[in-house]
Amino acid sequence: MVWCSGWRLASAVSQAGGLGLIGAGSMYPEVLREHIRKCKQATTKPFGVNIPLLYPEIEKLMTVIEDEKVNIVFTSAGNPDLWTGFLKERNVLVVHVVSSVKFAKKAERAGVDAIVAEGFEAGGHNGREETTTFVLLPMVRDAITVPLIAAGGIASGRAMLAAHALGAQGFQIGSRFAVSEESSAHPNFKKRVTELNEGDTHLTLKQLTPVRMVRNKFFEHIQEAEYRGASKEELHQLLGKRRAKLGIFEGNLDDGELEIGQVSSAIRNIQPAAEILTELWREYEVVKKVLCS
Repeated sequence: MVWCSGWRLASAVSQAGGLGLIGAGSMYPEVLREHIRKCKQATTKPFGVNIPLLYPEIEKLMTVIEDEKVNIVFTSAGNPDLWTGFLKERNVLVVHVVSSVKFAKKAERAGVDAIVAEGFEAGGHNGREETTTFVLLPMVRDAITVPLIAAGGIASGRAMLAAHALGAQGFQIGSRFAVSEESSAHPNFKKRVTELNEGDTHLTLKQLTPVRMVRNKFFEHIQEAEYRGASKEELHQLLGKRRAKLGIFEGNLDDGELEIGQVSSAIRNIQPAAEILTELWREYEVVKKVLCS
């Protein structure tokens, strides 16, 4: 949710009854501080911050978390052993995102309060195992004792109910909110997402950090380089810096990195976050009632 989930989206989700998350992966420390303070002004409901642990200035982000007394943090893209203890000592509820049973067990040993199991349908950076959400969920559920949250490919109440049946006690939804009215993504990006068809997103850059993105001119350059056996150094050079910002935040649909989940092909509308939450929960309840009748 880099370049998508700032204080506006996080506060709107929380205000409507979900748990909004500020995506810190695209923020400088002082920008994160500003978003946390604005989120507190916009809602009195709980919200959290997602912090990729590979962030280059992670110490500064954690200082902001401590200073601003954030009490819910989702960590991802890194070793949970490094910061879980620090956060727990400050009475922070810690949730870690994993893509495999191995890392789920490691996160539980690190002392996290809950785990997000994310299948490779998800947008953005993914695990190398390429395990789908509905294969991953029951395996992780059997391997851990802490609460389990499902992520990857979930954008409807039906999918939420299916994930619940497989052991999930909560649901993390990205792609549908990435194109919400409150998302900070560029209108060009949102419109493009609502036009995607099945097969228009692919997992690539597996030599570096696997990432799911929309097929565009930039993706074709990456794919061509990978097909001819480009080195990691060449791929790093081709990727450059700020590609995700260029595509998602600035709206360059040709040269930017357009990160979005596989389920985007089922998303056709740009809606307010509260409306999305209402639709998700209503469908969940209706389908549950039908199945139980």
